[in-house]
This record gives sequence, structure tokens and C-alpha cells, in this order.
Amino acid sequence: MNANTPQSADAAVPAATDPAVVTPAETPAPARFDTLPLDAKLLRAIEVQGYAMMTPIQAKAIPVVLAGRDVMGAAQTGTGKTAAFSIPLLQKMLKHENASMSPARHPVRAVVLAPTRELADQVANNVKAYAKQTNLRVAVVFGGMDMKPQTAELKAGVEVLIATPGRLLDHIEAKNCILSQVEYVVLDEADRMLDIGFLPDLQRILSYLPKTRQTLLFSATFSPEIKKLAQSYLQDPELVEVARPNATASTVEQRFFSVDDDDKRAAVQQLLRQREIKQSIVFVNSKLGAARLARAFERDGLRTAALHGDKSQDERLKSLEAFKRGEVELLVATDVAARGLDIADLPAVFNFDVPFNAEDYVHRIGRTGRAGASGLAFTLVTKADARLVGEIEKLIKKKLDLEPIELEEGRSRFGGDRGDRGGDRGPRGDRGERSDRGGDRGERTEGSGERRDFRREREDRRDEAYGSSAPYRAPQRQAAYDPLFDKPYESNERSEAAAWEKGQASAARGGISANIKPKKKVAALFGAKKPPITADSES
Repeated sequence: MNANTPQSADAAVPAATDPAVVTPAETPAPARFDTLPLDAKLLRAIEVQGYAMMTPIQAKAIPVVLAGRDVMGAAQTGTGKTAAFSIPLLQKMLKHENASMSPARHPVRAVVLAPTRELADQVANNVKAYAKQTNLRVAVVFGGMDMKPQTAELKAGVEVLIATPGRLLDHIEAKNCILSQVEYVVLDEADRMLDIGFLPDLQRILSYLPKTRQTLLFSATFSPEIKKLAQSYLQDPELVEVARPNATASTVEQRFFSVDDDDKRAAVQQLLRQREIKQSIVFVNSKLGAARLARAFERDGLRTAALHGDKSQDERLKSLEAFKRGEVELLVATDVAARGLDIADLPAVFNFDVPFNAEDYVHRIGRTGRAGASGLAFTLVTKADARLVGEIEKLIKKKLDLEPIELEEGRSRFGGDRGDRGGDRGPRGDRGERSDRGGDRGERTEGSGERRDFRREREDRRDEAYGSSAPYRAPQRQAAYDPLFDKPYESNERSEAAAWEKGQASAARGGISANIKPKKKVAALFGAKKPPITADSES
């Protein structure tokens, strides 16, 4: 849930030069929710959630939305954007509130589009909490789940529909929901939807909606593509921003460490120990990398879960719930988890891989330091990441300093004590023990023994070159020795002819090949011709 803990409106950085930007001078920003013209039902729901003061984005956006204007909201992640659009929309939809059981009395009035399943589910939980005291119905639909329960809920009637673009199109094509009475549309994290190729789906969905509607666009970053989208589908939008676009939260301490690829895992574990971090999200760039890294941390003794697109929706939700309950220490995730997820009091995030898209960096580190709390963001940078770091510097307009990190001695590249993994083997295992495992294999051949000696000598030279930092490699399992394998070929000279050659040894009689079977003699029946008399038959 997006946090709404007390924050001062003075934290906003207005852009006074742009007349479309809402500044404190243009719209007085009330500090408390009860100063807004909201229904008592909504105020009670907000109070139940424990919120009394508004964040800057809420203080600026809610009055504009209540006035019926289209809005482009720019704010850092973790500042309460969900409440900034959901509370005023619920207030405006209360005029349609009714307790009827008829689905026709509960048409879809508002559509909220989110780029990922996790974000859609989180927004739905927020909206349901705010609408709990009312008779407004809220539903969420996203992919990876069975459509039948979603269809039943939609046909029962809902006023607020939160969805991912792909699954919403599925329901539209199946005629499970009618969008002809939609009055409000929200595009949450619109830049992410464009990044992952949802623009055609967005255009199709918007084509099903009435032309007269109020459209709200919220995101932490604004790119030229987003501004072009706003020009196409928003009518004279009001730009509401509380900080410079693409800026990172000042409450997050950002550290960049220069490491090698093989040292990254050990660096993460060392930082977790030194900073006494109990929970963290570790971001990687690929689904395969997330799965492998999660298994590696599990072997190192850390309670770890993976979150990526190849997992089913049920697995992803279970991993998130376990992380929120504190049952998981590390959540290894791709950028599917970098948008909109709100995990209370998350102390730190790690960028195990520098993101390919600089805007993803802003969203990744936005998982910590939310709602005014402090947070840590560590990024592990290799020599190949120089260009990506430069793009991040250009986006956030800040010079980033790379710091070296000295790994603790006595720990392997892949984390943990070497003695714990290999016993008394040393950095690569005892070579003498390996030769003893061979037992009596020295009798195989002299040549094979020379090959083994050559391999051992070559590995020893490599160990001398790399020292103790050479990565551990598990000993290879030797195949069972077969004495016939090294036995030279011996031809088998047969003194007796083979069975199939015996028939051909004797010359065929009468000049007929032995391979041709003679005709079978049958009795002369029904006037059949008698076989001709030959010299063989006479004898």
C-alpha cells in the first residue's frame, strides 16, 4: 500500500515558470485530509488506515481531480500516488452509489490500468480499503489467473476496475465487461507500460471508452513518449509535480561499488553483515539470472525467494507475501518488482546488475526510503557498466562516485568460508586426495597417466597465477574403469565358417543358386499338371 505518513508540503519543489504546473501559490495545499471536501465515509476509511496528513502529491493532485481536470502527476515513488487519484475518484463516484443487487445498477465507472500484475493487485487493495465504508464495488483482473472467477465478478457489476492491459482486452473481446459508461481513466506508471510494449493495447482500450471522460496519468518519470501520449489522450492536462522529474528521493543513500562479476555475491553478503540489514531486494536484469542467484543465496544459508516473469502468478504472490511477513530475507527480482510495490520499512535494495534502462534505476531504489523513511541503495558496477552508469548520471543529473570494496579475507568469491565448503581441501581441493581417489587407475596405460600429470601441472600453474582468488570448482566424478577400454583390437579368426556362409559353401545343383528355394512339390489335385520328370527325380 502506498504510504501516506505525515510529510511537510514544503518538501515540494514547484516549477513556477510553467503555468500548467500547480504551485502552492495557485492551489493552497491543505495539510490534513479532513480539510478536503470529502464524504464522511471516505474520511472514516482514511482514518482507519491511520492517515491524517497528506503527502505533497496528494495535497496538490486531489483538489485538481475533484475539480474535474485531466492530470499529469509526476512524483517520486513511495509518495502516495495511488491515494492521490483513488480518493478523489471515489468521492466523485459516490453520486452513483447504490445497494442494488442488479448488475445493471453497477456499471464500470472508472478504469485503472497498471503495467504489472503485482502493481494492479496492490492498487486494488488500496482502493478496496478506501471504498470499504461505501457500496462501491471494486475488482481487479490480470493475467496468469483463471478467467472464470474474474468473469463472474465482472458480470455481477463493478464500479472501479483495476486491470493490466492484456487481460482487460481479453475480457472486452469476451464481452465480459462493457466500458460505454466509463467516466474516469487512470494510467498508472504509464512510462513502464510504454517500455514493455503496451502502447497498441492502450490505444485499443481507449478506443472502447467514451470520448468525454476524465483522464489521469501518473508516473515517477516523464519521457518524451509519455508527453506525446498525454497530448493524444488528455484534454488540457494540469501538470502536478512535487519534485524535479526523474529525481531520486533524498531519503535514500545511494552507494556505487566497483567490483568484478565473480565478487558480486560476496559483496552483497559482506554489505548485509556490515550494515546489519535484515531484509533486502536484489535486482537483476534477467529471469534466468534471478533464478540462479536465488538458488546460490539459498546454498549460502540465506532465506531467499525469486520473483520474475517465468513464475506463475500464484508463486509470485506467495513470494511477495512471504517477504512482507519477514519469512524471506532476500527477494531476488527482475524489474517486474520495481514498479509500485510498497513493502513497509524495507531498509535496502541492491542493484546486482546495473539496469539497462536508466529510468528503471529510479524505480528500483524507490522500493526503499518510502514515505519519508531512510533507505539504502547499493549498486554493483563492473567495467562493462560504464555506459549504463553514465546514462543514470544524465537522467538524475548527479555525479556518481564509484567506491572500491575490499572483501573480507578467508571468504570465497561465492560467499561463505572456504573451509565450510571444501573442508580441508584448500582453495581448489587437495590434489593428492584427487590422485588417491583414482586408486589403481595408474595401471590403465602409461599415456593416460602422462595426460593426467599434464592437466594437474597446468591447473597448478593457473592457481599460481590467480592465487587464492581462483573460483572453486567441484572435483569431477571419474567414470568406472573398464579394462576392455584400453585393450588393443584383436581380430577373431574363425576356424569354422559362419552359419550364413554354410549354405553358400556347397555348389548349387543344376546351376541354380543356393539362395533360390526350389518349388515345393504338391499333390496333383483338380487336374493340376504333373511336375516334369528330371534326372534328379529319377535317381
